[in-house]
Amino acid sequence: IYQCDWSSDVCSSDLTIEGEIGLLPGHEPMLAILATGEVRITLETGEAIKATADDGFLSVEHDVVTIVARDAQLA
Repeated sequence: IYQCDWSSDVCSSDLTIEGEIGLLPGHEPMLAILATGEVRITLETGEAIKATADDGFLSVEHDVVTIVARDAQLA
């Protein structure tokens, strides 16, 4: 499980079964199924965290992004 709070991090985009999605502060609540592939989170410093994820979901609520995956590895 990874949680990203927009008060400290900027979540830029994640791969869902619907395609790529960009998430900005104030995004409306949503739940998306993750496709097998790469999840990318860009920190305020510009540093990117990348991971491969398989079988999971992404939740956005109250400026917090939660990513849950059955299998994930940092890239």
